[in-house]
Amino acid sequence: MLGIERKYWDEGLVKVAGVDEAGRGPLAGPVVASAVVLSVEFAQLEEHGLLEGLTDSKKLSESRREGFAEILRSSACVEIGIGVSGAAEIDRLNILNATHLAMARAVRDLPSLPELILVDGLAVKGLPRPSVPIVRGDSKSLSIAAASIIAKTTRDARMRELDAVYPQYGFAAHKGYGTRAHIQALYEHGPSPEHRRSFSPVREAEENLSGGESQQTLFD
Repeated sequence: MLGIERKYWDEGLVKVAGVDEAGRGPLAGPVVASAVVLSVEFAQLEEHGLLEGLTDSKKLSESRREGFAEILRSSACVEIGIGVSGAAEIDRLNILNATHLAMARAVRDLPSLPELILVDGLAVKGLPRPSVPIVRGDSKSLSIAAASIIAKTTRDARMRELDAVYPQYGFAAHKGYGTRAHIQALYEHGPSPEHRRSFSPVREAEENLSGGESQQTLFD
């Protein structure tokens, strides 16, 4: 998981950031990006130690994600930046542009800018430093995997907070994704300020509610 980093370390680029996001697909809540810089010494020492098994957050259980997040957040050898784009901004910019903006914000949130950015997926516009896109990078780069963990756990925590504000939607359970229970709650209560109205299920639920039609038969 350090092969990509070692290539650039050997070229003299010591401060390499991994960048990833969480929350592009949900119907509600923000998209959250993280930038993570692992010190060279820490990464090499802990690749098969504390960080053994660190990979794409989607492949790990919640408890494993939270465990890795605690290791990363508590280490003085790890720099972390967070960038967020909320529902209103997503609706205004579209989800791709909002995601790119959140990633740029995450990089700028680091204590200092990195020399190079390894970004998960395809090329990202607007980053403040040179970047290298890596498809499935969260399974190939320890730095990107670390960013994946921080982005996911940060967003999940935010969705639990929103669940306390809007308990009728069940955000703590589904984190804003379009589950059957979430769609049903949308049709019963209409969208909240945290819902993405540019996403068709949210828009359709809002239009249905404003039209005064009952959707009970959809869920019977």
